Amino acid sequence: MDPLEDVLALVGATSHLSAALAAGGRWAVRFDPPAGVKFNSVRRGDCLLRVDGVPEPVVLAAGDCFLLTRPRAFTLAAAPDIPPEPAGPIFQAAVDGVARAGTGDGVFLIGGAFSFTERARALLLDALPPVIHVPAATPEAATVRWAVEEIDAELRGEPLGGRLVAEHLALVMLIRVLRLHLARTGGSGWLAGLADPVLGPALRAMHARPAQPWTVAELARVAVVSRSTLAARFKEVIGRGPLEYLTGWRIELAADRIRRGDDTLASIARAVGYGSESALSVAFKRTTGLSPRAYRSRFTLAG
Repeated sequence: MDPLEDVLALVGATSHLSAALAAGGRWAVRFDPPAGVKFNSVRRGDCLLRVDGVPEPVVLAAGDCFLLTRPRAFTLAAAPDIPPEPAGPIFQAAVDGVARAGTGDGVFLIGGAFSFTERARALLLDALPPVIHVPAATPEAATVRWAVEEIDAELRGEPLGGRLVAEHLALVMLIRVLRLHLARTGGSGWLAGLADPVLGPALRAMHARPAQPWTVAELARVAVVSRSTLAARFKEVIGRGPLEYLTGWRIELAADRIRRGDDTLASIARAVGYGSESALSVAFKRTTGLSPRAYRSRFTLAG
């Protein structure tokens, strides 16, 4: 796995498709803040997207798609001056998987949401802007359009297992949108590090072998730079040093194993690079504020 795959696996991304939206005439629909990451693709027509806290509206054309990465209310509309209707009743009245707003169906959108585990915001979402817009006219957006077209075909054709296939395709779309975002902007935090020619090799090495007793010197050799260059670049791009990053990732892996299974703390410690349960406990409590046993008890009680 590369670091992006690692993080997506750790945050447990799952997709949920909603009813499509057909709209025409003078229409506007106001949506409550989504619980996860919301996505929509414009299959036909054009409209405006306004997101609370984002100053400028986004003009959406046929073939465009977008991700909303924050729990913020948003509005889709034919024009900026139209009073919006609440989305709830419109989607509750959906027929054959299509909700309708205004008059006609000159605009058609498909969409849904991605759900994540509780660590997703710190590990992934905080590194993203509130809105990621992928215009259809962008040459590199072809792969995203392919995924959206396949989702649309699965939902319209209703073959056996079509909805499950569509939900898996939505995850493919999420990964491709994240790739496009990195290619266009470089991202921030560890996402920016993935696209960095110095940090990328070091990050991939740590993720491939987290239990290895890495030193800054060894990571610098992987990145083919000096120790001082690697350390300074980590601080500049990711905001912490390479060994601080490694500690944080090891604790994320340990926390995931504690949440999911019945492994002993000693075996978890060895798996993530600590020589003993006590060494893991010290690092775990320093990072999370809880001992591994207290963390496990919290999730046992919650379940």
